[in-house]
Amino acid sequence: MGSEFDSAAASVLVSELRVNFCKGTTRTYEWRVAQLKSLLKMFRNHELEILDCLRQDLDKPEAESSIYEIALLRNSCKGALKALKKWMKPEKVSMPLLTFPASGQIVSEPLGVALIISTWNYPILLSLDPVIGAIAAGNALVLKPSEIAPASSSLLARLVPQYFDNSVIRVVEGGEPETSALLEQKWDKIFYTVMAAAAKHLTPVVLELGGKSPLIVDSDIHFQTSARRIIAGKWCCNSGQTCVSPDYILTTKDNAPKLVDALKKELGKFYGKNPLESKDLSRIVNSNHFARLSKFLDDDKVSGKIVHGGERDESNLRIAPTLLLDVPLDSLIMKEEIFGPLLPIITVDKIEESFGIINSGTKPLAAYLFTNNKRLKEHFVMTISAGALVINDTNMHLAVNTLPFGGVGESGMGGYHGKFSFDVFTHKKAVLYRSFFGDIPLRYAPYGRGKLNLLKAAVDGSIIGMVKALIGSSKACD
Repeated sequence: MGSEFDSAAASVLVSELRVNFCKGTTRTYEWRVAQLKSLLKMFRNHELEILDCLRQDLDKPEAESSIYEIALLRNSCKGALKALKKWMKPEKVSMPLLTFPASGQIVSEPLGVALIISTWNYPILLSLDPVIGAIAAGNALVLKPSEIAPASSSLLARLVPQYFDNSVIRVVEGGEPETSALLEQKWDKIFYTVMAAAAKHLTPVVLELGGKSPLIVDSDIHFQTSARRIIAGKWCCNSGQTCVSPDYILTTKDNAPKLVDALKKELGKFYGKNPLESKDLSRIVNSNHFARLSKFLDDDKVSGKIVHGGERDESNLRIAPTLLLDVPLDSLIMKEEIFGPLLPIITVDKIEESFGIINSGTKPLAAYLFTNNKRLKEHFVMTISAGALVINDTNMHLAVNTLPFGGVGESGMGGYHGKFSFDVFTHKKAVLYRSFFGDIPLRYAPYGRGKLNLLKAAVDGSIIGMVKALIGSSKACD
């Protein structure tokens, strides 16, 4: 799409897609399979280009891009191909006595024309993963990549028309004006956006927003393993620029020194003595986000709390992995999602106090607990409300397609991945089949007392009640 894309152009685009969707091609199993196989082919033919674009946009290490962007997408696509027939098959349901003889089923039908608005931190994964769900469900769609990751956006705009059915799958590039033009239109589903824009047309939405994902560290753990897993979830995933990255740690005052020492040692092994020069760390996406993160570090309440890292290279948009100990809860860094390589550590007297601190804030997209204490695990699962809970690891739930990924409350609504992606772009249509045989006049007026009792028993599904009602009616007739 060109730079002149406005509301009128968006309206024409959506109308065209809706006309093509109504032709029914996308509803077929064959069409869906062909598109998903084309996506796999696109990965095979252009993996090096994808890696290069991710390097340009975020300086992502090749290993990180290969695993968290391309491999996860391949796995998602292959899973959809393998299970698609089963997903599409109508689901039979049991029928109540009142409807006998009858049969019923739930039919999964595509919603129609979907809008997918991607974000910049995983510009390939978070663009195409929902596209897999939309295609598997049989929808037409428009993908709007993030302009903050321009190389990836440009690549998607070039490759999608080459590999997908352009009559029902389009890409629109651009910034806020193009996004606003798209949001003015009527869609059947919007994925990633603000609720107000969707409310105008009562459009169902999936919102993935994020929040401050907490991480509780108990004392009865293996510190080296725990430190590695915390680092993997925080800094090995886009240098903390991930919606489910641990945002802050809660641990006891006695436990904090051991945890800090373990994190320091493992960070040295991961990124060396000068992490600003490490090839295994992503950079900050742009100067605006660099300034936002620097503001956190320069806050008077936390500037003296840095116990590791803190080095910055503004010219190259790099910030070293940074640990901050005993950060005040009223400091700037604790008031909003960090979304970067800074990790505050909050200390409490008893580990159970952590639950109150978490629940006093908004519901996060993820929450983590490191412990061997069975009672604490159970309390964590029962007490903490979050999009997902992970015990003794970080971020690993993202690789499990049998678990939904999504938020709750302020962290978002709706979930996807695997079958959940198919369901989120699907309408579950109720279908009831009846024949002309066995038409019992019980439901029809006029209603006497005996017929009413019999009808009540039928609605309750009580055969004994129906027998009693019939006996009663018979006696009344005598």
